[in-house]
Amino acid sequence: MESIMPDMQPMNQTVQETPQFRVLTEDQIEQIYFAALDVLERVGSRVHEDEALELFRNSNEAVVSDDKRVRVPASLVERALKSYPRKITLQGRNGKRSVALQKDHVYFGTGSDLPFTYDRKTGERRRTTYKDVTDAARIVDALPNFDFFMSHGIVSDVPNPQTYDRHQFMAMLEGCTKPMVVTSVDGEGLEDLWKMACLFQGGEEEFRLSPMFVAYIEPISPLTNDRSAVEKLLFAAEKGIPAMYTPCPSSGATAPATIAGMLVQSLAETLLAAVMCYLKKPGMPLIMGGVTTVMDMRTTTYSYGAPEMSLASAANTDISKWLNLLMFSTGGCSDSKWLDEQAAIESTLSLLTAFLSGANLVHDVGYIDSGVNASLESLVMNDEIIGMVRQVGKGIRTDEEGLALKVINEAGPGGEFVTRDHTYEHWRDWFLPRFMDRSDWETWNSEGCKTMSDRVNEETQRILDTYEPQPIDDATRKGLKEIIDAAEKRHSQ
Repeated sequence: MESIMPDMQPMNQTVQETPQFRVLTEDQIEQIYFAALDVLERVGSRVHEDEALELFRNSNEAVVSDDKRVRVPASLVERALKSYPRKITLQGRNGKRSVALQKDHVYFGTGSDLPFTYDRKTGERRRTTYKDVTDAARIVDALPNFDFFMSHGIVSDVPNPQTYDRHQFMAMLEGCTKPMVVTSVDGEGLEDLWKMACLFQGGEEEFRLSPMFVAYIEPISPLTNDRSAVEKLLFAAEKGIPAMYTPCPSSGATAPATIAGMLVQSLAETLLAAVMCYLKKPGMPLIMGGVTTVMDMRTTTYSYGAPEMSLASAANTDISKWLNLLMFSTGGCSDSKWLDEQAAIESTLSLLTAFLSGANLVHDVGYIDSGVNASLESLVMNDEIIGMVRQVGKGIRTDEEGLALKVINEAGPGGEFVTRDHTYEHWRDWFLPRFMDRSDWETWNSEGCKTMSDRVNEETQRILDTYEPQPIDDATRKGLKEIIDAAEKRHSQ
């Protein structure tokens, strides 16, 4: 039988195999960018760190006032922006270069430093511990749709608040082999974390080529850069540590009540950091982003579930692509106090918009209670949601195999497709849920009428009971302990 496919290849054909999502037009991006440049030139930003102030003074272009306010010309901003790499590849402690940050490559991970955790045995909310961080690390290491790990909690059971970050990183390393995003107390803390990572990678040069973590650094909105944040940023620039300088403005509180105004302010905060790193050492791997959301005026809550957060994050991603910078975004989080229907709704919306926008690192997956409480069950539930989102992201093929004219012709009117080779070859491309229930009523009833919550709880416990990550070898563990002990000794005096 002759082929029923046309012989002629269509010319100038546009094929959209994967879905696309964009919030801002190029004209709107330019308006926001030019407005941010205006903020830097006229309003400026306060910088509370002497080395950075000296860098700006020595540039012979920036203007530094006696009140530590720095104003930067557009020409300096634009030179700085040209110095940043468009690709960063992260490596886990297992040696796998598994996260290739580049345009429209999207990776998912947790957030950090949650002060509270729901105890799985008692149901009580309590302070997060070292073991909680290690357990979260093991969960993330085991789940297939998580690509990187932030601590998901802040360790409270350590000797000294000034050294908690070293212990927290150790807990992360104990449980997870994937690339990481880390937080630190100050520049000295970041240096210790960098030294710890270098033990796995054979030194500073290897870390620079395949960094094991990204440093999370946060200014104070509006337009303020505290000493510890700047210390960390300058150290990262010196050592080539990938760093995200992530404003977390609250629209209506620490930023304008319009989303565009919030984007202008947060971009100005990011661009000042871009200039600062450029003056320190051009070419460091800088990532833009942050949590750009609203303050609920009825409750004064910094909302992690607001649709405005998803909209602003996607808009920021549009801006990042226009600037040729990589993007750190937010998704999979909720204002709900428990893993319930609200948590599922808010997590799904934010994950879908973050993925379709093309953000590179999507963090805070698993946050509940507006970024206050850690939930291991939320991590497991969101792993399923990420799988569904990635399936949507595959789009629709319209090539010969996708159009399936041959098999339609073979089956004919009234035919069937169950026994066809084409079906056997393609049904595995579908999303196959692990926790969603698609059985009939009788089967579901006979198997105990389990809810989504039941299945998520069982999987969480199964991982905790059975999963063990690749162990840290004795020599490396000894080196890690020496770095931590030295920090404890310095801060005990």
